[in-house]
Amino acid sequence: MTQTGKSEHGAASPLRRDRNFNVFWVAQILSVTGDSFAYIAIPLLVLHVTGSVTQMGLLTGVAGAASVFAGIFAGILVDRLDRRTLLICCDLARMVLYGLIPLAWAFGPQIWLLYVVLPISEAVGMVFQVTYVTAVRNLVDDDRITAANGRLYATSAMAGIGGPLLAGVVSGQFGPTAAIAINAVSFALSAACIYFVRFGGQATASASAPPRQKPWQELLAGARFLWRHPVLRTLTILLSFFIFFTLGLTDVLIYYLKHDLGQSDGMVGMVLAVAAVGTIAGSLLVAPIRRKLGFGTAWIGGIAVGGLAITGIGVSGDIPVIAALMAVYLACVSVGGICSMSLRQQVTPDHLLGRVTSAFWTIHFSLGPVGAAVLTWGAGRYGVTVVCLFAGAACLIIAIIALFTPVRQPNPEHLVSAD
Repeated sequence: MTQTGKSEHGAASPLRRDRNFNVFWVAQILSVTGDSFAYIAIPLLVLHVTGSVTQMGLLTGVAGAASVFAGIFAGILVDRLDRRTLLICCDLARMVLYGLIPLAWAFGPQIWLLYVVLPISEAVGMVFQVTYVTAVRNLVDDDRITAANGRLYATSAMAGIGGPLLAGVVSGQFGPTAAIAINAVSFALSAACIYFVRFGGQATASASAPPRQKPWQELLAGARFLWRHPVLRTLTILLSFFIFFTLGLTDVLIYYLKHDLGQSDGMVGMVLAVAAVGTIAGSLLVAPIRRKLGFGTAWIGGIAVGGLAITGIGVSGDIPVIAALMAVYLACVSVGGICSMSLRQQVTPDHLLGRVTSAFWTIHFSLGPVGAAVLTWGAGRYGVTVVCLFAGAACLIIAIIALFTPVRQPNPEHLVSAD
């Protein structure tokens, strides 16, 4: 892979001095902020017009299904098309789609349009996300991938906090359609930024890439690579079980605060805001943690400490303690998740990275919805304490199992896939 961001003497320059990465970073902030505006404004628009929670749920379900379906094929597009062009096209497509909503609403509410725009936008957004993950590989050298992912993840979390707050203010003052209009503009600005980014080392339909295969072989190529790499295979399996036991944790926490501890909606928001600081902290600390402790210790330690934090949430009735423990848990999730994503970017051939990313996400999230349903059902049936103890113990078991696998190695990026 051609390395980017090098100084004239061959050493990697700091990220803050890397023009290409910083422009891409700004584009990512704008894109995430736009997504967070839509996250708030679309449900508000539906409520203003219909007053129906069922309509909101149906629209969310349809959009989610479109995203999952797009994820199956996104990897092939990313590996066969120019990534810079694909990112720009995704942003411009979302600009047009979301821009249609305020234009149509100027002539009266058009709920049917949301059932057209949102699923297509979510599908395009999935393609953007897969492309964005693979693009990092073409922006920075291997030694800086973890640090780059950490910064992108941290600012994404910040935008995810600030975006909804701003969207709520704009919606309250000018209506949800105004927030959606700002959303459309944010995608236009993101596309403009990406236009000035120059990617290096991309093997898009190049001579070094293998010949194209049949469609079903293309779809399975990413899964085959995950299976053949000893560390990625183990990580994919362990993380699939991890998300089964943890995806519903936020819902369980909200239930705990409201139902068991009798807290207000404002306090729930405050606890979640404090917890989100953990995501930012973990994202900023992951690079030095991995560099000092090695991959295995960082990943296994994150899962283990996260499990202990979940256990503590279940046995504590003190609000500040619960908020702090949730922040610790989210920090650990950030460390583990960024380590895992960075490793995939480091060891996967560039021409296959899109399909590997799609395959991982599809497998990884397959057990999540079932786990979330089981976790929330268990909280209502047996209580939050039992569920948290169970989920925390499961995370500890996952960490212990990882100790006896290739995941424990400090530098698994040096391993190769099995033939």
